Amino acid sequence: MPGLPIQERYIFLTVTAIYLVCSILAFIQLFRSGDKFRTVIISLVALGVSLESLLLVFRAVAIQAIPLTGLFESMIVLSIAFGLTFLFLSVTIHQVWFSSVMVWFIFALTILSALVAVPASKIELLAKTPWVVWHGLSMVFSGTSIVFSCCMAALFLITRRNLKNKKIARVIGKVPNIEKLEKLNVIGIKASFVFLTFGLMSGIGLAVVTNPENSISFFDWVTDSKIILVIVAWFLLAAILVLRQLTLRGRGIAIITLVASFLIIFSILGTSIFCDSEHDFSDKSVETVNTEDLQ
Repeated sequence: MPGLPIQERYIFLTVTAIYLVCSILAFIQLFRSGDKFRTVIISLVALGVSLESLLLVFRAVAIQAIPLTGLFESMIVLSIAFGLTFLFLSVTIHQVWFSSVMVWFIFALTILSALVAVPASKIELLAKTPWVVWHGLSMVFSGTSIVFSCCMAALFLITRRNLKNKKIARVIGKVPNIEKLEKLNVIGIKASFVFLTFGLMSGIGLAVVTNPENSISFFDWVTDSKIILVIVAWFLLAAILVLRQLTLRGRGIAIITLVASFLIIFSILGTSIFCDSEHDFSDKSVETVNTEDLQ
């Protein structure tokens, strides 16, 4: 993050501070009756989403393309999409555990974004094509959906454990009922599966069509660590949707959802950090762009 242009750095640090405050307020409200901080949290999240959108504008100007091809930009878009999901659902879901868990996940995404924060760099000509943009959007929306499902799965397991231990006071009025949590979890899984399917198909199609122009072969592309993890996650999501029609129910769905969520997030973030993934549209032959020079 120290390498970011000064305006991007200040915006990102402000966003991080905003989500940190939201997380603290979300923690405090769990020990108070009612939802005293609900309006404040919603307002702060809306401000954070707006500032992240401004950060993307700086990136778009710097790379002269839709900012979806870099890892840092993708994480910011994922955070924005998840924040908008929270704001939208907050209209109808008021329970404090719901808002608390959602806000904590937003803050976690921001911290993860900080780990891969780098200055904007020029991108390959291929990355400016509409198909790459749709591929990027599909993967971001899939990530947003599965992170939402992860939240609902975590809430489901917490609620189930409290009910099983007869700690009803901890969940009544604070958490959506267990049937609703399971339903929201499945909705997120279905959405993630659809977006992930399109993301995989469009990505593999691009690898085939542009193979002669790439420095790596099609075989290297589809055996990339990121692609492999995404495919495994796709099979897990497919298994959930099939097995829930047979024997798989609540707790089993929630546990597999957590595993699939980890795989998808790690495929987006971890493979680039730990596995040296080649799934990158940055033009390595061109130096990074300093957005201060564009002003």
